[in-house]
Amino acid sequence: MKLLHELDMPIQYLKGVGEAKARKFEYLGIKTVYDLLTYYPRDYQDRSKVQPIFSLQDGQRETFSGIVLGHTQSAFHRKGIKLTKTCVSDGTGYVYILFFGQSNMDKILPPKSKVFVTGRIRRYRGEIQVTNFEYEIIDEKERELLHTNRIVPIYPLNENVSASIGQRMIRQAVSQAFLTVSDICDMLPAEIILRQQLIDYWTALKNIHLPESHEEYKKARKRLVFDEFFLLQLAFGISQKSIVAKEKGIKYFVQGKMVETFVNSLPFTLTGAQKRVIRELLHDMSQPVPMNRLLHGDVGSGKTVVAACAALIACENGYQTAFMSPTEILAEQHFLTLEHLLNPLKIRLGLLTSSTKKRQRDSLLALTREGEIDILIGTHALIQDDVAFKQLGLCIIDEQHRFGVVQRSTLKEKARDKDNQSVTPDILVMTATPIPRTLALTLYGDLETSVIDELPPNRRPVITRCRSEQSMDKIFSFIRQEVLDGRQAYIVYPLIEESEEINLKAAVSMFEELKEVFPEFQLGLLHGQMKVQEKNETMTAFYNQQINILVSTTVIEVGIDVANATIMLIEHADRFGLAQLHQLRGRVGRGAHKSYCILMANQKTADLVNSSAPINLIDDPTSTVFKGTKRLKTMCETNDGFRIAEVDLEIRGPGEFFGTRQHGMPELKIANIIYDARVLEIARKEAFALIQDDPFLTGIDHQALKKTFFYEFRDRLELGSVG
Repeated sequence: MKLLHELDMPIQYLKGVGEAKARKFEYLGIKTVYDLLTYYPRDYQDRSKVQPIFSLQDGQRETFSGIVLGHTQSAFHRKGIKLTKTCVSDGTGYVYILFFGQSNMDKILPPKSKVFVTGRIRRYRGEIQVTNFEYEIIDEKERELLHTNRIVPIYPLNENVSASIGQRMIRQAVSQAFLTVSDICDMLPAEIILRQQLIDYWTALKNIHLPESHEEYKKARKRLVFDEFFLLQLAFGISQKSIVAKEKGIKYFVQGKMVETFVNSLPFTLTGAQKRVIRELLHDMSQPVPMNRLLHGDVGSGKTVVAACAALIACENGYQTAFMSPTEILAEQHFLTLEHLLNPLKIRLGLLTSSTKKRQRDSLLALTREGEIDILIGTHALIQDDVAFKQLGLCIIDEQHRFGVVQRSTLKEKARDKDNQSVTPDILVMTATPIPRTLALTLYGDLETSVIDELPPNRRPVITRCRSEQSMDKIFSFIRQEVLDGRQAYIVYPLIEESEEINLKAAVSMFEELKEVFPEFQLGLLHGQMKVQEKNETMTAFYNQQINILVSTTVIEVGIDVANATIMLIEHADRFGLAQLHQLRGRVGRGAHKSYCILMANQKTADLVNSSAPINLIDDPTSTVFKGTKRLKTMCETNDGFRIAEVDLEIRGPGEFFGTRQHGMPELKIANIIYDARVLEIARKEAFALIQDDPFLTGIDHQALKKTFFYEFRDRLELGSVG
């Protein structure tokens, strides 16, 4: 038997490939036999049902077989291309296969040869014709067919290669690979295969490419999905073990009084979820290995208070905390919140952004270097070269998916212990966008995960409705009444300025119109192109209720906390992402008053959202209309951020959630984290159990797994001293 790493043979040496075709395969990322055999089909066509020619249906894609009777060639097709009609008969009728621009048809389809054909049928002027077809000549010596009369694999192609590499070429190469490689040593230990009732790897590979039945395909896919998730989770497990073995962490004393004093000073009671997560953080920080924990929870679930407890432990042990946020508004919001919450404890805070004036910045950096700042809050400015800490022990990264790996690494490198030696700080990454568990395990499988899945008892669900332009007068009247009652409102637009290319309302122009609609109220304008000082002045005025209605773009998506605001009106809501809509809605409902979110859309979309008909009745589920309607209907049905995140993942897919393609989303070849969630959970459990027993895969039964692991991740992971 061959181990996977022995399949590194270049595909050019496969029969029928050669150097020229091998160069074409490289466009698909296929260089070796292993690459080819793990280039899985994206779909299948069942061409096993052979129809008699007389029963072929007009407009249908059908499979038939027959004997080639001969060829006739017309002078020229209307596009100036020669047309050849090949006549095939099975005794029940005649079919004409249409070839355009082909010559030497006697060599391509010799008369009297038997063929199988799958293609689009059309009945034209008394003839049965077939176009858009695939065919295969039946060689009595070679019984196995590849392109028809079976379940046929369809492989993913892109525009760059579809003209040079066809489905037939890939199928033929795959077939030759199976003839060249007789067997492969199974990487999984026998007990896992038996326990999870999986088929062997070699059979799975053959049946994923050339299944004889749907049942064979399902068994093959289950095995390969398990393998893919298992290897990924194995990588996470080994990475964790490697960190434990290599990196020097900080062991904090966590039984001090500062956290207890802080919690008792709060004007509210922590939720059960917050208390649970605080215990998880304190446990991690009490260990001599670095904490690496993901904290995610819904809008308003109280993550900042939990993060403050971790910062207090660091402070009580003589270490500093860096608290990095993606935007200035969010950084300022965290600064103001922590300044208010931690004031009784006399914690020394600093705020550093790109807008910090030079004199103030120089003073702040000097205090940080001297250890006179306990918690430094800021944006990307925290990772500048001249920012140095005396004893940085904890890094808190908010909305961490907006930062790259290099930025997070740069912040970690600033950590020092009490002897001024480099040390790995504890890491707490947070997000206000709830992450589906399957995505969290796929993106952040090397992090321990904490979830705040409980909102404070005073948080009321926001009443959400979808309306069209026809209701605008009623909506304005409703906003007017709320403001007269002492409340405030947001009106959000997708654009800053009007665009000739995009027919959408814009914040700047609508701000002027709305001043005429609400002449009795004070309106404010906020968007991303304003100067920082202007934005701060506007937000301060809104906080202080000097502005009644804030007209804005999505710059208010995160970090805005005005308890008196009770109405969120979002124009062209179907143009926003689901997570974005949920974040925007989270700006209201933060106080004791009943709050509302009004989603504006066109009449057709609003009718569909408000209809009781299932959303899948829309003709094209890939259309913008479908996706926009699905998003708005979900918003109207639930306030649960975790349910919203699941739907968002279903609509956009894992590659687009968070823009995860740019933030470390692994390229899964066959597994789907939405539909294969249960397999992911099982594979993770098996992988971590194996790592617990054999951290570096040194066992005799794990050598095939070890070789496969390093082969699979040779270009994608650096796992230090593993193996």
